[in-house]
Order: sequence, then structure tokens, then C-alpha cells
Amino acid sequence: MDLKEKKVENIEYMVTEITTKLRILNAGVLKSSHFSEEAYEELKDIYMLVKNKDHFSISEMQAIAEELGNLRK
Repeated sequence: MDLKEKKVENIEYMVTEITTKLRILNAGVLKSSHFSEEAYEELKDIYMLVKNKDHFSISEMQAIAEELGNLRK
């Protein structure tokens, strides 16, 4: 997947991957429609962090969830 372009499909892909990797049980809380293209680069940074790390502490997961909350429209 080429994430260089700010496209809705890329946002959907990244959000799906983040929710899967972090095992977010209520994925409805985090939908791609909650994010605008203005938040694309920040969302991509979070995606890259989540993608490249195998394990997350509770505090790391809380910080990621908080940051995603801050990026929502």
C-alpha cells in the first residue's frame, strides 16, 4: 500500500491496521470517517509507530488512544 497520497482509502487502511494491531475491541469507536485529510500525516506517524512495534504497554496504548482522539474531526 502506497501511503504517500492523502486519500480516504489510505486513511481507512491505516485505521483498520491500527485497530487490529492494538486489538481494540470496540472498533466502532475508531472509524476512518472520524479523521480528516488534514490529520493524515499525524495518523500516518501513529500507524508507522504501531506497525513497527510488537508489544505495547498499557500506558503506551492509552497514549496512542488519546492521540487518536485528539486527531478526530
